[in-house]
Amino acid sequence: MRNLVLATGVVVLLAGSTAFAADDSPLPPTNAQKLSAIIAKVEQRDGFRYVKEVDWDKDGYTVTYYTADKAKVEITFDPVTAEPK
Repeated sequence: MRNLVLATGVVVLLAGSTAFAADDSPLPPTNAQKLSAIIAKVEQRDGFRYVKEVDWDKDGYTVTYYTADKAKVEITFDPVTAEPK
């Protein structure tokens, strides 16, 4: 019985450790602009109210924000130039 509990514990630990290593999301390039600079650009847009979410994928940063008139806006920014795509 003790061996069964020990074996189960080892299997659970090994299975759980692979979940941490499964993050295959790409990193921004080394010459990327700072995310804070991109957010500052968003904050300067007409009617800006607040940032809801920022996502990163191979295409760049996608910023979701809302305007003063409650419109939802999603813009994908090039990470190197910090310009909208």
